[in-house]
Amino acid sequence: MRAVPWRHDLPASLVVFLVALPLCVGVAVASGVPAELGLVTGIVGGLVVGLLPGSTLQVSGPAAGLTVLVADAVQRFGAGALGLLVLGTGLLQLAMGALRLGRWFRAISTSVVHGMLAGIGLTLLTGQLYALADRRAPATGPDKLARLPALLGDTLTGAAHPSAVLLGVGTLAVLIGWKHLPQRLATAVPAPLAAVGLAAAVTAAADLPVARVRVAGLLDVVHLPERDSLGALAGTAGLGTVVAFTLIASAETLFSAAAVDRMHHGPRTDYDRELTAQGLGNTVCGLLGALPMTAVIVRSAANVQAGARSRASRFLHGLWLLLFTALLPGALGLVPLCALAAVLVHAGAKLVPVRRIVALCREHRSEAAVLVVTAVAIIATDLFEGVLIGIGLAVVTSAWQTSTLQIAVEEVVLTTGQPLHRVRLSGNATFLRLPRLLDTLERLPADRPVELDWSGLRHLDHACTVALTSWAAQHRARSTAPLAVEPPLPTIA
Repeated sequence: MRAVPWRHDLPASLVVFLVALPLCVGVAVASGVPAELGLVTGIVGGLVVGLLPGSTLQVSGPAAGLTVLVADAVQRFGAGALGLLVLGTGLLQLAMGALRLGRWFRAISTSVVHGMLAGIGLTLLTGQLYALADRRAPATGPDKLARLPALLGDTLTGAAHPSAVLLGVGTLAVLIGWKHLPQRLATAVPAPLAAVGLAAAVTAAADLPVARVRVAGLLDVVHLPERDSLGALAGTAGLGTVVAFTLIASAETLFSAAAVDRMHHGPRTDYDRELTAQGLGNTVCGLLGALPMTAVIVRSAANVQAGARSRASRFLHGLWLLLFTALLPGALGLVPLCALAAVLVHAGAKLVPVRRIVALCREHRSEAAVLVVTAVAIIATDLFEGVLIGIGLAVVTSAWQTSTLQIAVEEVVLTTGQPLHRVRLSGNATFLRLPRLLDTLERLPADRPVELDWSGLRHLDHACTVALTSWAAQHRARSTAPLAVEPPLPTIA
C-alpha cells in the first residue's frame, strides 16, 4: 500500500474544506432545504466517495448545477420526497456503472454540455439576484427575466431591502476583486470563505436586520425516506426527475473528471468506477434525505491547485466538514442569506462560457447554435426538457453535416452529335438531401439521354433509393431518350 503524502494532502484538504463550506450551505439554501443537508452531502462526498476508486483528485458534493432542478423537485413533491428521488438516482447510477456505461457519457456533444451549464448558470444567476435583494424569485425562468427591470427599479429607489442589497453587492465585490489582492493573501484564503466571513462579521458587528441561515443539528435534519413519499416515484414526473438527476449529475461528474485529468499528471479517471462511486454516494445521500451530489469542478480544481497527491485530501475535507458542523453549528447562524446569494450569483455567472460562445461563433456556428438553443430551452422550460432539446438539435446538426452529397451535372456531346447529360453522385445520399437531389434530376430535359452514375456514393439510404428508382421509372415513361444507370438501382419491393 502506498504511503499517504501528508505534507501535500493535509494542507490541500484544508483548502478544499474552506472552498466547500460556503458552497455547500449556499446550494442547500438556494434549493429550498435546510443548510445542513448541503453539508451532509459534502460530508458523504468526502468520507464515502473520497475513498472509492475512479478519480483520484476530483471532489464531490452538492453542485450549483443541480440547484434549479432540486428546488423544482422540492416545490413539486415536498422536501420529504427528496431523499427518495436521490436514492433512485444513486441506484440508477450504480446500475449504469455495473453496465459500464460511464465511458459513453463522453459521447455527449460538448456544445450541449456547455449549453446546459450556461442555462443552469443563467437560471441560477437570475433567481439569486432576487434573494440578494431579499425578495422571493418568480417560479419560472421567463418570469425571472421579465421581472428583472422591476427588481432593478426597486433596488435603485430603495423599495428593496437596502441592507441586504448593500451587503450582497459588497460580498459580490469581494468575490470579484479577491484575485487582484497580493497573491499570498489571495491563495491563503479562498474567495468564497473570505466574502461570506466578512459579510457575517459586518452583519454581527452592525446588527443588520437581514435574514440569516437557520441552523439545526445534523440529527434534526437527517431522516430516512418515508413510505408516504413513494408517491413521488409513482408518476412520470417523479421518474423524469430521477432520470434528470441521473443524467445531469453523471454528465457533470464525468466531464469534470475529463477536465481534472488535464490538470495533473497522476492516474487517469476510470469512468465506470467513478460512476459507480457517485452512485454509491447518492444512494447514501438518499438514505439520509440529503441533496444529490456530483463531482464539482470548483472544489476539484482547488484540490489539484493546492497540491493534493492522493485520495486522502478528499477524505479529510469531508472529515473537516463533519467536525465543523458537529462542533460549531452556531457559526452558520451568523451567515446572511444575501451573502450566500452573492456567492451563487458569482458561481452562476462563471458557468456561462462567454469566451467559448464567441469562439464557436467565429469557427463553428452550428455548434454555437446548439449551445445557445440548449441554454434558452433550459430557461424557457426546465433542465431535463432543455437538455433533450439540445441533444436532439445536436443529433440533427451532426446528421446534416455528415450527410454531404455532391451532385455533378455535365453535358457531353456523343459521337452522333447528340448531347448527353451525365449525373455523378458522390458522398452520402440521405433523406436530408432528397429535396436538392430531386430538384436537380427533375430539371433535366426529358428529350435528352441521361447517364446516372451513383458508384461514388458511400451511403445510400432507403428513402433516396426509393426516390431514385421512382424518378428513373418516371423519366423512362415520359421520355423517348435512353436512361443509363450505373450500377443498376436495386429493386424496391
